[in-house]
Amino acid sequence: MKALIAALAAGVLAMSSASAEEAPACAAAAYMLTTDSALPKVATAIKTAKKLDILVVGSASSALAGPDGASASYPARLEASLREKLAGVNVTVHTDLRPKKTAAEAADSFASMIAKLPPDQKPNLVIWQTGTVDAMRSVDPDDFRVALVNGVSTLQKAGTDVLLMNLQYNPRMETMLSVTPYNDTIRVVAQEREIPMFDRFSIMRHWSDAGDFDLFGSVHGFGMAKKVHDCLGRSLSVMITEAARTNPAEPGTQR
Repeated sequence: MKALIAALAAGVLAMSSASAEEAPACAAAAYMLTTDSALPKVATAIKTAKKLDILVVGSASSALAGPDGASASYPARLEASLREKLAGVNVTVHTDLRPKKTAAEAADSFASMIAKLPPDQKPNLVIWQTGTVDAMRSVDPDDFRVALVNGVSTLQKAGTDVLLMNLQYNPRMETMLSVTPYNDTIRVVAQEREIPMFDRFSIMRHWSDAGDFDLFGSVHGFGMAKKVHDCLGRSLSVMITEAARTNPAEPGTQR
C-alpha cells in the first residue's frame, strides 16, 4: 500500500518509456496567478542588483529523471522563463530536493541550509514546495501548520522572500489521500504571513479538466511530464514577476 501511494505521489510526473501524446498549450486562469502579497527582496534584486537568485526546496515532484531531466524540470523552466521576462537580469534557480521529508523535517534544516550557501548563492526567494509527504504520512494538520510557520519564519529571518507551493494534482492519488487539509493549511499560512502561494494543485486540476493533459492514466511518458513542468515553470514566473511588481514599461524589468 505504501509503495502504491508513493508511486501515485510521483504520479503525473513519473517517467516511463511510453511516448506521450501531443498536449495542447496550457494556460492557467489569470486569477490563479495573481496575488496580493509582494516579494520585496525579489523586487530589489531585479531593479537594483540586476541579479536574482531563487532556491527551490522541494520533493521528488520538483525533479525529472533521465539525462534531460534537470533541464526540463520546472525549476529550470522557471529560470528560462524569468530570463525571457526580465531583460538584463541575471537569473539563477537552484534546487534543494528533500524527498520523503515532512515539512517539519525540512523546516528544521532551513537555518543550516541557508548558512551553508556560498555568498553569491544566497537566495532572494525560496520557493517551498511541500505537503505531499505530510499527506502520505497523515501528519496532523495542526502540526503541519506549526512546521510551515516555523519554516517560513526561519527563511524570512535569513533575509529571503518566501513563496509556498502546494501539492501536485493527481486524480488517482486524490482518491487515496486526504489532501484538502494540507492544501487549506498552506493557503491559510500564506495569507497569515502575507506571502504568495502558488496553487499547483488547482492549476493542474484546471489543466486536467480542460483536457490539456490526461492525468488519469496510470502511465505517463517523459514527453507529457516535460510539458507539465514547462507549464508549471512558466506559470510560476508570471506569479513571481507580478508579486515583485515589475513594470513592463520599465527598462530592465518585465518585457
